[in-house]
Amino acid sequence: MSATTLDLSPAPAAAAAPVFYDDGSHHPPQGTLLGFWLYLMSDCLLFAVLFAVYAVLGRNYAAGPSGADLFDLPIVATNTALLLFSSITYGFAMIAMQHNRKTGVLIWLAITGLFGLGFLTLELTEFSHLIHEGAGPWRSAFLSSFFTLVGTHGLHVTFGTIWLVTLMVQVRKLGLTLENKRRLMCLSMFWHFLDVVWIGVFTFVYLMGALQ
Repeated sequence: MSATTLDLSPAPAAAAAPVFYDDGSHHPPQGTLLGFWLYLMSDCLLFAVLFAVYAVLGRNYAAGPSGADLFDLPIVATNTALLLFSSITYGFAMIAMQHNRKTGVLIWLAITGLFGLGFLTLELTEFSHLIHEGAGPWRSAFLSSFFTLVGTHGLHVTFGTIWLVTLMVQVRKLGLTLENKRRLMCLSMFWHFLDVVWIGVFTFVYLMGALQ
């Protein structure tokens, strides 16, 4: 009859708790805003290139229509007013945020979003009309550069509106936390940046194009 062998060796010592030497204190408190400023600078380069391309190709009509033949300045002026008013209402949202008024922030963001949607609706209506008239981006170098520049700005407004709606959901659910305030600040810079770019588009593309 065999005897059972017992393991009398000492149990291994419990693993020591890991020690973390990175407590995050080296990260700058405004790192997110700094990173977003860098992104806006890269966007400035993008639009600078598109403006330069339009400056080179803007008079190559290929025996087709020019800006004076196509642009409807009253509609474009209305579109410009919508975007500028959206910038003002976003400013009111930021004032409400500074006073920790959650309801005020949500109301002004909703108004800003409606102005943004109005801007996009008029812009898509303009594009649809031009294409219906046979003045699509394939018609000439002028129209190719026009649709690229204005369309890129419209895409930015679209993404900004989606971002705005997402932030409204987060603010409604989580309140005006430090993270949400920082996100609202980033969107504020983005939205005002789009206003500045559109002023350049309105002046350089539409006004000067209509006067040629």
